[in-house]
Amino acid sequence: MVTSGGAPLRSRVQFQESRVASAESECRLGAQEDIRRVVFIQFDNVHFRRDVPKVPSDLEQMPHLLSFITDNGTLLTNDHTVLISHTATGFLSTITGLYPDRMGQPVSNTYRYFTPTGASRNAVSFAYWTAPVFDVSGAGQTNFTPTMIDERGKVAPAPWVAYTRSHCDVGIVGMANTILENVDIDIPTVFGPNSPEAAAVRANRDQAKADFMGIGVHCGQESGLCAASAHARPDLLPDEPGGYDGYMALFGHKYVAPVISPSHPLTDINGTTIADSAGRVGFPGWDSLTAVVALGYTATMLEAGIPVTYTYLSATHDQNPPPAQSPFHFAFGPGEAGFVAQLRAYDDAFGKFFARLAARGITTQNTLFVFSADEGDHFVGGPASPSGCDGVTTPCTYPVLGEVNLNLRGLLATQRGNTTPFQVHSDSAPTIYIDGNPGPSDSVTRRFEQDASRLTVTHPITGAVESVTEALAGPAEMKLLHMVTSDPLRTPTFTLFGGPDYFFFRGGADCASPCVAVQRSYAWNHGTIDPAIMQTWVGFVGPGVRHAGPTDEVWADHADIRPTMLALLGLQDQYISDGRVLAEIISPGRLPDSLRTRRETFIRLATLYKKINAPIGDLARASLFVSTRALATTDEPTYARLTQQIQDWTAERNRLAARMKAALYAAAFGSNPVSEGEAHALIAAGESLLDRVQTAAGSEP
Repeated sequence: MVTSGGAPLRSRVQFQESRVASAESECRLGAQEDIRRVVFIQFDNVHFRRDVPKVPSDLEQMPHLLSFITDNGTLLTNDHTVLISHTATGFLSTITGLYPDRMGQPVSNTYRYFTPTGASRNAVSFAYWTAPVFDVSGAGQTNFTPTMIDERGKVAPAPWVAYTRSHCDVGIVGMANTILENVDIDIPTVFGPNSPEAAAVRANRDQAKADFMGIGVHCGQESGLCAASAHARPDLLPDEPGGYDGYMALFGHKYVAPVISPSHPLTDINGTTIADSAGRVGFPGWDSLTAVVALGYTATMLEAGIPVTYTYLSATHDQNPPPAQSPFHFAFGPGEAGFVAQLRAYDDAFGKFFARLAARGITTQNTLFVFSADEGDHFVGGPASPSGCDGVTTPCTYPVLGEVNLNLRGLLATQRGNTTPFQVHSDSAPTIYIDGNPGPSDSVTRRFEQDASRLTVTHPITGAVESVTEALAGPAEMKLLHMVTSDPLRTPTFTLFGGPDYFFFRGGADCASPCVAVQRSYAWNHGTIDPAIMQTWVGFVGPGVRHAGPTDEVWADHADIRPTMLALLGLQDQYISDGRVLAEIISPGRLPDSLRTRRETFIRLATLYKKINAPIGDLARASLFVSTRALATTDEPTYARLTQQIQDWTAERNRLAARMKAALYAAAFGSNPVSEGEAHALIAAGESLLDRVQTAAGSEP
């Protein structure tokens, strides 16, 4: 009997047994060598907070996971997203430690780019790390810059490199852009347009998706795992800082499964063979990466000797996978029976996952566990029935439930008489692309911004007449918010941050196509600046992590997770991230001397750094008030003055942030303590800038 890779089954099994120990011994995770593995798991929309006061939160309904974090480590409940608060941006900022202007995806999960004619075309954020812009229309594509474009205009640094350079294989289960996301552009990018894999797409597209998407392993040099397969491909990162040559990777269930589960089909945590909805063995799709499936993949990778795993878990707020009779998600309200049952299944899967790992000696004593969610989201619906239901003992139902869809084109035409042609990235924070790509101060742009700021609707659930706009950001403000990349053609004309109940789409030319309608298939909005969306959580467990339980005392954002992980592991990137090490959650003895000796100074500087530089920090939130005032005004001298003010603040902030980042990085990774004098000067300068922006935000125009 042979495996799909062609080698005798017995030799595969013997190889696996010997490789587990050798792979772990070759992997180097820091000088203290008490961490032998890394398990990183990030949810799509799972909440620590309660969405309805009497209904236990998502994490409260997953006690195996919640107690694992709170009993053994620190749960930060004051973590935050970047902008726009969406899936791709949330995942990518977390795994890179970079804000979107340095990794290319501030508008997600799709975005638009302008063509040389001033038209705009749609692209998808989810594409493999080295792939060019994924224009779903294909023919007529004009932008071929990297999907993951950094501030140099090159491919952004890849998040697995710090591990593979330390001889650690990295297993990936569905994590954004680190594996093949689609068969259209990713297979030609990785395997080549004339490869057998590309031919497989043409022969059977659905089977190719199951075979090649979603699962992968990036191997350290001389990795036995990649050597065990005839299908390993060069792991090409030509723009990687410090170079990256001689590395290999495996892509897809078809090629990964035979080397991590050679003696039997790869199964989920309950022992069922992993397959898609049509029964095709292989990757089941992102909506089907429930805890049962994803944790089965992850446990198998760890048991096979892969010491570092990154895992995506699909959302619990929608029915996953979606019902067969509908191409859309079926949205649950808090405490609905289906929602509670789905959370119970997730909890059961985590219980089995932790027990299975413990049986293999993979514990909190030798493994760093990190858990988080890409973003929060906001429930849109009427009151629960019966009143006082808790979902657990008394199921809730929602007579009215669903996001409020707004036809932006129809509203502008009927309320403001504005028929300017435009395209939109549909969202609760829609980005607007006016045809012709007019400049920020062009009269067409200015009228469009003014009209958008004045739109009102009667809320179909509450009956209230209200403005649909919470904030507006033109290119100047978007740059301050880290939303402007090195590709100017991706910069929208402006961004409208809407009310959290509203989801904007382009729609029909008038309200004959309804301008306001409740969409039952979706009831959880994200993207805009509502606190429930922007605030999320992260849990750290393992050697060197303080046992602080849940705490909201530390303000963090997604970019802080990666440098904190690397500090715990004794690794470092070849670039300075936008995050900072969360020294507050690390045991003092674990900190390097350069950070421990001036820990309080480091924390003071880091705290002020986040206030002025985070996309939703204090300075950013205050500046949004000024930006909204500027774009809404009909007094053009005021618009020009406020816009220049934002540009000046951004330039000053960037200079200060660069110095702060360098000092914080040197203390955490470069053996250079933060200078007391420099920290004092930087903090004073940052506080002065923040005070000026907040004063301007609170002043009358």
